[in-house]
Parts: sequence; structure tokens; C-alpha cells
Amino acid sequence: MISPQITHSLIAFAAAFTAGSINSVAGGGTLVSFPTLIWLGLNSVTANATSTVAIWPGSLGAMWGYRRELRTARARMLALVVPSLIGGITGAWLLRFTPPALFDKLVPFLILFATLLFMAQEAVQRMLNTAEAARHQSAKWLAGAIGFQLLVALYGGYFGAGIGILMLAALSVIGLTDIHQMNGLKNFFAVCINGVAASYFIVSGMVYWPDVLIMAVGAIAGGIGGAGLARKLGRTAVRRIVIFIGFAMAVSLFIKK
Repeated sequence: MISPQITHSLIAFAAAFTAGSINSVAGGGTLVSFPTLIWLGLNSVTANATSTVAIWPGSLGAMWGYRRELRTARARMLALVVPSLIGGITGAWLLRFTPPALFDKLVPFLILFATLLFMAQEAVQRMLNTAEAARHQSAKWLAGAIGFQLLVALYGGYFGAGIGILMLAALSVIGLTDIHQMNGLKNFFAVCINGVAASYFIVSGMVYWPDVLIMAVGAIAGGIGGAGLARKLGRTAVRRIVIFIGFAMAVSLFIKK
């Protein structure tokens, strides 16, 4: 008979593997890993911190996959690293001082928001794609993007699900049109945001290490091996799976409240 601890570890690994696979193709893996940790018994703050630290190594692989596109990005895009780091650490700090009971109440709304945002990704990008105007007002649009990126990073450090969609929208606003380059920059900034948040969570003792270790392996394996299966399913199928999981988790947590 399988012990409860082994069952716990297997479920955590599977959630991280799935999240890594989803992130490598569509993004939104946090909508799988974070709620799973809550259902495994972690309080919401610990689950969020643990998920961030565990899934972060998989983000490095995604960034590496777009290394050629990153080399061709304009140097001014590096300006967005600063708000990414500042917002990421500030959001993580806010999470540390949020009482678990309050965060428990926020979680269903955050998951629902992230799911709706994920579902509306293409519509949001079309609505905000003002590339021609951006080319004529580069300084103004870059300043706006820096401010927007700070807000995205604050949200990312605090919760995280859906930040990729927000960043793609911001990059389209400032005039980028190459989706591969945009994905490369998005992954790079996500590594910055989640990296400083993860570091803060570790230093503050906010993570559950048994789950971090097993999930980090799962996220890396999912990003490498699971991406093949996800690609066979196709982006549309993967997106529908993420949306279904997001809504199901949000509804179940609303009921649980």
C-alpha cells in the first residue's frame, strides 16, 4: 500500500510536470501547481511561495529556448529589468505580511482573474497592439511600459499567474511585433520577477522544501519532455485545458470558502 507521503509527492511531481509542460507551450502553469499545493494541505501563502520557488527552474529553460531572439532585442528593452526586479521583490514582501486567512479569501478571485486573463490573451493583445503609434512615440511608450511592468511585477511577486499575458500585451504596446522575440523577453522578465520573489521566499523561510525539491525536478522534466506531448495536443487544446483547470479550481475554492 502506498503511503500518504509518497502519494503527496507523486501528486506534487505530476502537478509540476504538467505546469512545466504548459509553460513551455502556452504559459499559465501556475494555475495547476498552486491550487494543487493548497489541496495537498499547504496554507495558501506557503503554497504560493512554494510554487514560485519550485516552478522557477523551469522558467530558465523557457528563456534559454529563445536565446537567439533575445540577442536581437533592442538594448532599451533591458530598461524593463529594473521595474521587474523592484516589483517582484515588493510583491513578495507584501505576500509575507499578508495573513494566510486574508490570502485564503483572495485566492479564488486571483485564480479567476488569472484564468479570465489567460482566456482573453489574444483579444487583449489585439486591443492593445498600437505598434504604429508606438514607433512614433517611442520614449513616451517606453516610459508607460516601465510603469506598467512595475505593476505587473508587483502582481507577479505577490501571486504570479497570468503575468506572461500582461507582459506580452505591454510589449505589443511599445511596438514589438515579432511574437518569438516577445516571448523571449517575456520569459526573461519572468525569470527576473520570479527569481527575486523566490529568493525572498527562501530567505524568509516561507517555502515547504520537500515539495520544492520534487516539484523543481517535475517542472524541469515537464518543460523538456512534456512539451512534446503538449505540442502534439496543440496550443488550442492546451489553452482549453488550462482554462478548464483554472475555472474548476476557482469554483472549487469558492465553494470551499
